[in-house]
This record gives sequence, C-alpha cells and structure tokens, in this order.
Amino acid sequence: MPSFVDFRGVWLAYNDELLAEEKFAVEDINLQVNEGEFIAIVGPSGCGKSTFMKLATGLKRPSRGTVEIAGKEVTGPLKITGMAFQAPSLLPWRTTVQNVMLPLEIVEPYRSSFKQKKAEYEAKARKLLQSVGLGGYEDKFPWQLSGGMQQRASICRALVHEPKMLLLDEPFGALDAFTREELWCTLRDLQAAQKFNVILVTHDLRESVFLADTVYVMSKSPGRFVVKREIELPRPRDLEVTYSAPFSEIVHELRGHIGAVRKTGVEVAQ
Repeated sequence: MPSFVDFRGVWLAYNDELLAEEKFAVEDINLQVNEGEFIAIVGPSGCGKSTFMKLATGLKRPSRGTVEIAGKEVTGPLKITGMAFQAPSLLPWRTTVQNVMLPLEIVEPYRSSFKQKKAEYEAKARKLLQSVGLGGYEDKFPWQLSGGMQQRASICRALVHEPKMLLLDEPFGALDAFTREELWCTLRDLQAAQKFNVILVTHDLRESVFLADTVYVMSKSPGRFVVKREIELPRPRDLEVTYSAPFSEIVHELRGHIGAVRKTGVEVAQ
C-alpha cells in the first residue's frame, strides 16, 4: 500500500545563493506516513520543523528530492490540507461561524457554489463548532471567546473543508495546562472520527506522546530526522495514561534524545 505522505531524499535551501553554498534548512529527509496516521515532530528550536511543514503543504518546493502527498508529487500549495497555528488568527470583524466558513469561500469546489449553498455550509460549520463544545458561541466575535475557545474555532476552520491532512504548528503552546489538555482530547476525538492524517509540530513531549502514533525527533539545523519512535500505547487514550509509567518512560526517552541532539548535534541511534 503506497504511503499517503512520502518524502524521498528531500533537501531545502531557501534561495539560490544558499543552495550554491550548500547551506540547507533541512537535509536528506526521508519519511513515509500511512493514510490516517498521526505523527508528531519534536526537536530543538530552529531545527527545521516549520520548514518541513512548508514542504508538506507545497508552500516550499524542495531543492533536491521529491515530496508526494496522496500519490501525487507536490508542485504547489495543496487544497487537501488544513492548517492551524499557535495564534488562532481569527478575523475580528467576523463571528465565530463566519471565521470557520472562510475556507469554504476560498477553496474549490466549495468556492464556486458558496452563494448557492451558503445555508448548507453554515449548517456544516455550526455542527462542527458544536462537536468541539462551542455550541452557543457560533455568533460571538473572537474577542468574546477565551483563548481555548478561539483555538477550537481555529481547528474547526482548518477542518471545515474536509481536508485529508491537518498540519498543526505549536497549536496549543500559548494555552494554560488545563485548556491544553482539553484540546488534546478534542483533537483526539476529531481525528478518531474523521480519520484524517495529522502532522503536529510541538515542543511539548507529553503532547506528542499522548496524541501521536509515531514521534520523530529532528536534529539541530540543518534538520534531519534522527529518531523514529512508535507509540505503542493503546487507543483510545485518556488523560490518565499521562500519569502511567509507560507514558513517562517514553517521554523521558524522547527528552534524552533531544538533550543529546542539543549538546552534540550528531545523529542519535534509533
């Protein structure tokens, strides 16, 4: 069965001058991800995690190698992906439901039928908001929502056009611990129900182990994957598992790998 995400020998320099000097942001990235898989990428700051996300979405093309998503080589921005970031970036003049509907106004095939099917699309957005606990807040403006509510709405916006892959760049980093854990569970439930692929970039090792099927550790820049750790903890996972010995052992193991990378920058044995 072909991989849903397939990076083969991918290197990226951000411009021709850096390429000529062989100064790469990421190097020799090889990664194969199955359909429906949830992966997390961790590593020291500046290691190339966000660069990897740009390659996966088609916002950047590799200097060397190939990237394929869903069996097709990535040559430009993809329509089958959704993205959410640490800042929710909701438009302040739009209500919550209007913010969530924004991709339907932009992305085909929804864009061409938006005026005719606006009521249907609005019902779709409201249902999605209700599924993450925002029922009753659909017509509120962003400034009327808490940080956690805004991030829930941001994730709904990323999913409303039913992407095959969700990319998350530190989505919960600015939230308090309790809200962050609530959103872990929200994301867990959405992914279990809809079976979309997820690529999560995070500095939170507990978050990566709780959510992901596989965690990858990146080296210092130029970034490359130096550890692949499959998470064998059974699903569905509830928050109690984060207090268990097996969970803590995996977190400490990953922390050790990142500590080694930070100190030496050399490849860590898998």
